[in-house]
Formats: sequence, C-alpha cells, structure tokens
Amino acid sequence: MNQKTRQFISEHETEDIFNLTLQHQNNAEIDINLAIRQITGKQKIKNKVPLFYYNDDVLYPAQLSLEQSSSETTAQYKATLCQGNTLIDLTGGFGVDCSFMSENFKKVIYVERQNTLCELATHNFKVLGKNHIQVVNAQTEKYLPTIKHVDWIYIDPARRSSSGKKVVLLSDCEPDVSALASVLLSKADKIMIKLSPMMDITSAIKELPNTSEIHIISVENECKEVVLILNQSTLNHKKTRTVNFTKNNNTQVFEYNLTEETNTNTSLTSTIGNYLFEPNASVMKSGAFKLIGAKFGLNKLHTNTHLYTSDKLPLEFPGRIFKVQHCWGSSKKELKELTEQKPKANISCRNYPLSVEELRKKLKIKDGGDTYLFACTLANDEKLIIECTKLDPKANLQ
Repeated sequence: MNQKTRQFISEHETEDIFNLTLQHQNNAEIDINLAIRQITGKQKIKNKVPLFYYNDDVLYPAQLSLEQSSSETTAQYKATLCQGNTLIDLTGGFGVDCSFMSENFKKVIYVERQNTLCELATHNFKVLGKNHIQVVNAQTEKYLPTIKHVDWIYIDPARRSSSGKKVVLLSDCEPDVSALASVLLSKADKIMIKLSPMMDITSAIKELPNTSEIHIISVENECKEVVLILNQSTLNHKKTRTVNFTKNNNTQVFEYNLTEETNTNTSLTSTIGNYLFEPNASVMKSGAFKLIGAKFGLNKLHTNTHLYTSDKLPLEFPGRIFKVQHCWGSSKKELKELTEQKPKANISCRNYPLSVEELRKKLKIKDGGDTYLFACTLANDEKLIIECTKLDPKANLQ
C-alpha cells in the first residue's frame, strides 16, 4: 500500500463506497480497489472488532468473511473458555476468534483453505503482535488427519450453501462437524464448535453426544452464537450457560444443566402481578422456560407464553423487567380506550392470535415512546394486553 492510498483511506473512511468508486476509478496515484476494500472493512469492523479497527496496518478481506466473523465481544467470551499449550483453529477465516483465543495458548495454528485469507492472516497477526500463530493454507478435512494431539481444536463451519443461502443443519455446514466428530476427539482433549444462532440445540447435541457444555451468547439481546464444547465424556448432565452482554456493560448470566429443565414444574397464572418479566434472547434460545420461572420465583402466564409475573422484584433476572401499569381486555370498548390513551407504544405479541403488525393496525397505535404493550394469552386462555413501563435494574439498586 503506497502512501497516497493510505492517505486516501484515512480521508474518505466514512464516505459512500459507490460514490468513491465512481469519482476515483481513474486516479492513477491510488490503488482504488484496495482502498475501497479497506474502507468497506473499516466501516464494518469499527464497532464489531475495535482491536482490528484501531490498527491502521490491518488489512481486510472480502465482504462475506467480515459478515461471518465473530465480534470482539463474542470472541473475548470464547477466549475465557479455553486455555492450554496448543490450539488449532481449523476454519481460520478473518482470524478474529483465533487472534483473541491465542492469548491463552503458547502455540496456535491457524488453518484456512483460501490462500488470500492466509496471506491476510499472516500479515495481520504480525501487525497485531501475534507472533506465536502459525498460518497453514489447507482444507480442514485433509489437514485434520496429519495433526498430532493438542489441547484444543476450534472450528467454525461455514453456514452458507454454494448458492449463498444460509443453512442451519449441521450436515449442511462446511465442514460437517457431525461427520468429523470422532476424528476431532481423537486429535484434541477438547473441541469448541461455533454454530449458527438459528441452530436447533436439541438436534445438534443428539448428533454430537460428546457435548459437555452449551454456551448461548447474545449481545444487546440479540442471539449471536451457539457454542458447543466437546470432550470424551457423554454425560447427560450437560452444562448450559446463557450470556447476554447489555448496552450498559452489564452481563446477564443464567446457568443450569439440561436435566434441570426436564425435571422442573411450571407455576402458571392468570393473575398479573406488579411486574412483568421477559427472558433475554439467550435464555429464550436455551428453552429453559420452566426453570427460569422456578429459579426466580415467578409465575408463567401460559405454557406457550414465555412471559412471567410476580409482585416481587428479583433485579438479577436475566432479561427485561417491566412495571405493570394496566391490563386491557379484548372488548371493543377497552381497545378503543387503549387507543385513545396510548397513541404511541412499543408492541409485542406473545402467543397471541394477531401479529404485531396486525394488532398495531387494528389499534391504530404508532411505534415508539415509553409505553410497552404485551399482547398475550393467559393460563385460562384469556387474551390480554398488558401495559407496562420498562425498569432499569441498576437504577433500582441505587
């Protein structure tokens, strides 16, 4: 990269890529293709991986590799789960996960089948000071039989088909980790597998019976990753850990064993208490719908309505907490009064016959404001709209 190109990137970092390409495609002083790729990369990575963004010497790959790479938040979390002498990352990609996990190992091997990504990784690991990472250009299935036994293997199978469509089944991912599981376990003490947030966890652990830990990671209440850890054990008491990193740097954690959810009874109610509780995205993905209520002494509104209520206020609840203001029935009179009193509100539908769009159209209520309306079904099958205001647990602790 010449100095003119570097300066161009710095000066136009926040501008529209399409316009830049049109305006400067004939500029002989700069490498416009490299500049556009760098600017695109910086725009995408700024909030996702600050460590890479703030190093001006980091080079960026094609768009797809950036989209599939982990964020700094999720990569740092995965790094807390593993340590030892040697780690092999069998699906290196842009190298975000490998870079962060490498901090806990003496030797790291990054394996990637695309030569271009290997060249970028070699450069980036050097400028990031990750000199103990060895880069290997090879296909996972061909390289795996050649390795000696190591402490950890990390694998993040590609979750897109040849046509570019997203896939969620293990067998549709590349490589197919369910087919490679026995070989992987013969090569390492522990295996860490990153899966799609859309993955059916029950199905995945049936295909991977050596799963000992399940980690479900959300950032700002959006489920980002499902991570499985495998070892030689096939215990039924599989540890499940849900994590949600919130905007205010608060980390919501909920841990349990799979057998606990199966053996827990649900307390259902048709009476709304002072507070309404909505589990975060990781808890919802985990399916711990009975256990989350039991652990915090909450009553569930319906078997299929994943909302909870109580007159007590457990501030450590892993999700959103609301103060109940009013409950509205389904009569025309009540719905008309609701519209008149609340012309603007945030609407959610949980186990309710109408979608959010349909209900909003029926009520003629605009989106936004400080009022939250939860349209739901109660244990006695009554349809109800619960009017709430959101609570800030931290503010309540003060």
